[in-house]
Amino acid sequence: MTPLFAASLGPKDAIVFGAVVILLALSAVLALAETSLVRTSRSRARALVDQKVRGARSLARLIEHPEKFLAPVLLLVLICQLVSATLIGVEAARLFGALGVAVATVFEVVVVFIVAEAIPKHWAVRYPDRAALFAAPFVSAIISFPPVRLIASGLIGLSRLVTPDADGQVESDVTESELLALADVAAEEDVIEDEERALITSIIAFGDTIVREVMAPRPDIVAVDQSMPAGAVLERAMSSGLSRIPVYAQGIDDIVGIAYTRDCMRAVRDGNDNQPVSRLCRQAHFVPETKRVAPLLREMQHDQFHLAVVVDEYGGTAGIVTLEDLIEELIGDITDEYDVEEPLIQPVGDGEYRVSGKMAVDEVNELLGASLPVGDWDSIGGLLMHLRGQVPSEGESIDVDGHRLIAEKVQRRRIGIVHIVELAAKKNAPAEENRQ
Repeated sequence: MTPLFAASLGPKDAIVFGAVVILLALSAVLALAETSLVRTSRSRARALVDQKVRGARSLARLIEHPEKFLAPVLLLVLICQLVSATLIGVEAARLFGALGVAVATVFEVVVVFIVAEAIPKHWAVRYPDRAALFAAPFVSAIISFPPVRLIASGLIGLSRLVTPDADGQVESDVTESELLALADVAAEEDVIEDEERALITSIIAFGDTIVREVMAPRPDIVAVDQSMPAGAVLERAMSSGLSRIPVYAQGIDDIVGIAYTRDCMRAVRDGNDNQPVSRLCRQAHFVPETKRVAPLLREMQHDQFHLAVVVDEYGGTAGIVTLEDLIEELIGDITDEYDVEEPLIQPVGDGEYRVSGKMAVDEVNELLGASLPVGDWDSIGGLLMHLRGQVPSEGESIDVDGHRLIAEKVQRRRIGIVHIVELAAKKNAPAEENRQ
């Protein structure tokens, strides 16, 4: 049979087998291009352009409009594989008969899967940048070919008819959650420091933060009457460690300006310490409590003011916010030699913590790994008050999400300290003592 088989092969058969090899090789390159280009994000492509990597500009142009290359690449992969399978099947049937067709089918499936799919796609996943840069010029040349470009335009038009886009725009390929996850992975792999990861997280969260979450609330405001002498205002500011103090007329809801310590010092130096502070105060800036902190920070930079009065929906004073408050939201607490505030959270035992009533609920959840409910309230004190339905007395408690919240310190109508106890830790404690 060997001589008969050898005699049956001719120049046409060699051409067919050569065509099959070329088609499979082209299919492998296109499969590599599909995987690598789809996995490459716009930000990564632009970074490669900034690094002046060869072929990066061609890659960036492709990634900007993935719908232009994806359909042609998939179509050409399918054509290459179908044509190569057909040619092998025809040759096997002519040379070996029905049995040859069966063997050729199995051979084709194995070869196409391993050579034209698995190997190139695995390499593209392992080396995405190298694969994308290698494939980008090749794919750009293919989709610029007039017949392929015409077919691609038809496929794109058909896809828009089947799945119309409401606004005609491609959905963003990177979300905030993906950026946060990417920062976490980079920190775990020592690509960036933990401090850098924390800063990235703060910057992303900064855009969603509103003024109410960072302001000093109304009970904490240090303000003075407009008739108070400049000397007395200076003493009040120095004792409070403040450089700016709101000035009111009829009450705290009627703020008429901001008194600067340096203006009061100048008045005292000039012998005008009995001068009413209303003559020295400067214009106050008012912002709603629902304003986002990012645009407020830009306004403070542009208009050159460091303090704004926060008003609620009824026009009453809800609190004040300073430039320092906004910066602390980004980089963490800034403590100077005059700050004597107690820490917001203190461990006091196994599964027990003393928490400032003004600490944000989401910060408590993050530090304790808890899932305390979040709602219209911002602070842990506000949560306890909401759950109780009234201002609790000292010692009153309520259980929520496996934690017991105890009002440890209540000042007038305000919860100063909340004692948090992890109930699961308390349940396990007796069992551990018994085992000992």
